[in-house]
Amino acid sequence: MARELERDELHRTIWQIANDLRGSVDGWDFKTYVLGMLFYRFISENLTSYINKEEQRTGHTNFTYADISDKDAELGRVDTVKEKGFYILPSELFVNVRKNAKKDENLNETLSRVFKNIEHSAKGTESEDDLKGLFDDLDVNSNKLGATVTKRNEVLVKILDSIGDLKLGDYQDNSIDAFGDAYEFLMTMYASNAGKSGGEFFTPQEVSELLAEITVVGKKQVNKVYDPACGSGSLLLKFAKVLGKDNVRQGFYGQEVNITTYNLCRINMFLHDINYEKFNIAHGDTLTDPSHWDDEPFDAIVSNPPYSIKWEGDANPLLINDPRFSPAGVLAPKSKADLAFTLHMLHWLSTSGTAAIVEFPGVLYRGGAEQKIRKYLIDNNYVDAVIQLPSDLFFGTTIGTCIIVLKKSKKDNATLFIDASAEFVRGGNKNKLTDTNRKRILNAYIERKYEAHFAKLVLNSEIAENDYNIAVSSYVEQENTTEEVDIEKLNAHIAEIVIKQNKLRIAIDEIIADLEGGNT
Repeated sequence: MARELERDELHRTIWQIANDLRGSVDGWDFKTYVLGMLFYRFISENLTSYINKEEQRTGHTNFTYADISDKDAELGRVDTVKEKGFYILPSELFVNVRKNAKKDENLNETLSRVFKNIEHSAKGTESEDDLKGLFDDLDVNSNKLGATVTKRNEVLVKILDSIGDLKLGDYQDNSIDAFGDAYEFLMTMYASNAGKSGGEFFTPQEVSELLAEITVVGKKQVNKVYDPACGSGSLLLKFAKVLGKDNVRQGFYGQEVNITTYNLCRINMFLHDINYEKFNIAHGDTLTDPSHWDDEPFDAIVSNPPYSIKWEGDANPLLINDPRFSPAGVLAPKSKADLAFTLHMLHWLSTSGTAAIVEFPGVLYRGGAEQKIRKYLIDNNYVDAVIQLPSDLFFGTTIGTCIIVLKKSKKDNATLFIDASAEFVRGGNKNKLTDTNRKRILNAYIERKYEAHFAKLVLNSEIAENDYNIAVSSYVEQENTTEEVDIEKLNAHIAEIVIKQNKLRIAIDEIIADLEGGNT
């Protein structure tokens, strides 16, 4: 309970700060500054904690990295960058920049220099790609902060003070993963206020958790996890909670086409204390320019790819020979890339792995090329389950999406269908999966048994006979919640009402006649 109260208080404070600071800057743009400064504070405290521990371990009990000179600090640069992936001089730590911010007439230039120095500290090292461009979207010279340098610096001071005043506790003693939790909360709030664009980079946490849980059923650890449309990384990071980050042995992998969101994802990794050597997030178009070709297949894949976006499809003659798509014998339609992502993930999946993918419902029943791809998936027994989710769960759409679960090694030649469309509570302006809802879905997936109006295991031969339609409603009968009506009683009741109406009408006519007689 104490942890929950601590978390709730943190959330209230963060959102108040975001609202107080926003002013004339649109909230969707302003997230960059709030999240960016939160990241700057985190890596400053993360590095300080690491160096202090190392020095204290060697007997320097009163050592405080933030208090030493930059010249003395340079002595430890090379070794620290090897371990942490970056370096920050004491004068450039968040705490020291904040301390001098109000009297620094060139605060914007100071911050710009600090951010460049942090990024350049990784140049020529293994972590260079993981740090490169992380501060690009945090433009301290933007007119969005103010029309003049003075105005911009006043806002920057407010941001530094507000982020600095957040009660995140000692970095090393945090009981609630406060930095990571603060980031997730801000992302959720900004997404919910961003309309359609919010859904492009963030998956609700309870859905993320369900997807992660599905992919690790029966496993205590996996080689690595992957999301080919990783957004801000919320789906990947759920494995740190579900399994523990040390049980994702080789780390967290993903690809993201949007440069701003790509930067957010890498920041999110650091804020959840996933060090540079434990994540590999690439920038680019997964379908036409995929990274991680040469990597070992993944034991766990989760994704919420963009719904029905356009892609090159058969306009690119090379794609039909791509080993990801060629086994199906057909490419996903140019106007609907959904199943192209699905085939990509299947190809990247290990023999013993599981993929859980949020899909637009049309892919379950549409004809043409999509039907042929479903035929390939069903005939080869790759579809483990199809789960219908409630409507209005996601930011940016009210449509009820579904989850397709893929496996390359199954014990039966059947597909499980789960109708979870009623498993939700209304929370604010969106529907939400509760822990109870999530556990019911997960248990049905694990047990793989018939449950009236909720779950049904269907032979793949039956699906073939149904033209490879895999919509849940085609196999799980919805419960009839309408009440039985006794027609005879209803007709008798209506007859009574008609008699009463007639009597009332006669009485009214008599009153009107009396009134008219009195007026003559």
